[in-house]
Amino acid sequence: MRTRSALLVASCVLAASVVTGGALNESVGADKGIPPNHPQLTKFSKVSDIVMDKCMACHSRNYDLPFYANIPGIKEIIEKDFNDGLRAMDLNLELVEAAKDKPIGEATLAKMEWVIVNETMPPAKFTAVHWGSRVSSEDRAAILDWVKASRAAHYATGLAAPRHADEPLQPLPDALPVNAAKVALGEKLFVDKRLSGDNTVACVTCHDFSKAGTDNKRFAEGIRGQFGDINAPTMFNAAFNTKQFWNGRAADLQEQAGGPPMNPIEMGSKDWDEICAKLAQDPELTAAFTAVYPDGWNGKNVTDAIAEYEKTLITPNSRFDKWLKGDDKALTAQEIEGYQRFKMYRCSSCHVGKSVGGQSFEYMDLKKAYFEDRGNPLGSDEGLKGFTGKAEDLHRFKVPNLRNVELTAPYLHDGTVTTLDEAVRIMGVYLSGMDIPKGDRDLIVGFLRTLTGEWNGKPLAGEAVKN
Repeated sequence: MRTRSALLVASCVLAASVVTGGALNESVGADKGIPPNHPQLTKFSKVSDIVMDKCMACHSRNYDLPFYANIPGIKEIIEKDFNDGLRAMDLNLELVEAAKDKPIGEATLAKMEWVIVNETMPPAKFTAVHWGSRVSSEDRAAILDWVKASRAAHYATGLAAPRHADEPLQPLPDALPVNAAKVALGEKLFVDKRLSGDNTVACVTCHDFSKAGTDNKRFAEGIRGQFGDINAPTMFNAAFNTKQFWNGRAADLQEQAGGPPMNPIEMGSKDWDEICAKLAQDPELTAAFTAVYPDGWNGKNVTDAIAEYEKTLITPNSRFDKWLKGDDKALTAQEIEGYQRFKMYRCSSCHVGKSVGGQSFEYMDLKKAYFEDRGNPLGSDEGLKGFTGKAEDLHRFKVPNLRNVELTAPYLHDGTVTTLDEAVRIMGVYLSGMDIPKGDRDLIVGFLRTLTGEWNGKPLAGEAVKN
């Protein structure tokens, strides 16, 4: 069972994630104005004490439960509450394990911020029995200060106007540093059908530039007219995802680029030797390729070039970006109110950061039995469990980024939702546990439409979903 000494690890992580923020500013392009010793270590030691004393009992596996947890009747209630708490947020995983070699996650910060601002944790039925578990106004201020400082130290792009600098969403940068020669090769390979077994399918087949990097189909069509059972996400802004694919099986863009060519349903190639043999027959392309990669054609080099190109698939300058940067006229009053509703209904707890998502894995059935209600089971419904094999990862999916979302229908991993209104409704019911009224859904949808950006200086191409 978990001991006090083990929990002290969380204290060290919570404090270190901010104390080291000054040193990390250089590498993440954060606000250079934050001094290395701000906030004070003593304040963040207090934050970790709050987390250990008032949060860990319901949000950490193998924690010592009280004696009455075994009393029939009470036992079942506690087990359900404990399971629900872990599914909502596993603090040992999100604050200790995930932060061993990197800052506290952006979604973790947003979740903690939401429950503190809205005073939903600890829940009333818990504090009614455990009087000492209430979070005081002083505790709330300390946690919110920690969230704000951590966000500024590790995730701020430095592009937001000061009054919007602490928003859970941040402006997209205009570009990322790239190797231009690799990008030129990757661009050619992205549209090259020779990466498929019968030379009929390229990356661009399912990630169409005229359709906002998607195919606008429920399931993508691969080699020989085959279909998988999962919706193809857009490649625009994928560079900002913490991992790739709905189940996170690719650690980065390069690993992702190596998946579809070998998938028998998608591009159906036998191996990289087969692909490289075809590409090597192109003397002009081979000359350009070996000039950049002296060791010539191989899977590692091909996927490296494609990944480098995909770093350029960024869509900045949406109207929402302009508003974040200080242009008050970029959004209407209704669109700003839609953004406030987006935050109010917990959407911004998971859809965070520059790409408005892609930073965490969440349960599709967190608050209600989505898969039972939908029916027609799919192999892809396993989510993260399909990659990790862990029972606790069943039905967890990478949160999709919402940039250009009005152009990327259909929605969800199963591609069953064809309107933004229905997507918002489902997210409210099954993830936030709230029935979002139609009027509020309209406001949120209006806000979501402001996330459509530009690519190569022009509005991103695609057909906007009607509702």
